[in-house]
Amino acid sequence: MSVQKKFGGELSEEEFRKFTLYTTQSGNFEDDNSRAAILGFTNERVRIAPGAIVRIGDNQIGKKSYIGIYSYINGDVNIGENVLIGPHASIVASNHLYSPADDCFSGRTDLDKGKVIIEDGVWLTSGVVVTPGVTIGRCSLVCANSVVTSDVEPYAIVGGTPAIALGKIDRETGQYNWFKKEI
Repeated sequence: MSVQKKFGGELSEEEFRKFTLYTTQSGNFEDDNSRAAILGFTNERVRIAPGAIVRIGDNQIGKKSYIGIYSYINGDVNIGENVLIGPHASIVASNHLYSPADDCFSGRTDLDKGKVIIEDGVWLTSGVVVTPGVTIGRCSLVCANSVVTSDVEPYAIVGGTPAIALGKIDRETGQYNWFKKEI
């Protein structure tokens, strides 16, 4: 059944205009909070920015977490509390599998092994991609446009494609300690 039929039929021209403005141009605390509630994420102060597509189970986003504009989150993804996900992030649990019998990608990988866990306090900056089966440890920072293909330790600073450890956050002081680069 289509969403429109399930929730009352076609939108009027005025309703469609308001809906379009609401989903694409209203990026403030109140609207982001309302958008999250409408999508079924009712934990305290969960916010979802305009254009974000979040297709995960109800309340798999912890309180005070934010999903940035035009981000895409799909599958069995658990997002902790106080998590910041920047714009244009992509987080997907499980993958398609190649089927020799069908000669195409049709099946799904093991859903348990594909689960993505983002622990409390994590910051995924702009353009980050998180691949299936990854756990990102508490209060980690993932730098812009990184592709996370393996687990990230708590308080780590990672970046690149694939993401590698670049530094560590000192839990006591908040200081970023960057690893020395070899020349």
